[in-house]
Amino acid sequence: MVGKYKVITLCGSTRFKDQFIEAQKNLTLQGNIVITVGLFGHSGDSEALNEETKAMLDDIHKRKIDMSDEIFVINVGGYIGSSTKSEIEYAIAHGKEVRYLENV
Repeated sequence: MVGKYKVITLCGSTRFKDQFIEAQKNLTLQGNIVITVGLFGHSGDSEALNEETKAMLDDIHKRKIDMSDEIFVINVGGYIGSSTKSEIEYAIAHGKEVRYLENV
């Protein structure tokens, strides 16, 4: 298939690494371009633990949202932390569609 592909950025707590990988695979197989996190700070990537790096990664993730048509929220068990909530608000404010792994 050749065509115009929707660009989707994954958002959510990095403690859900397995769910991020599964969503990336599924959304890609559905014909989307998927942008995901660069590090899994809550799943072992210790580089993301200092505040300066975390602030940079949060800003980079908002730039990824800017490039996207929509975001897909990895909200396992309904969990949405403060960073993810901020990303959802940012996406809505910039006219992006928001979809969720689990119904909210």
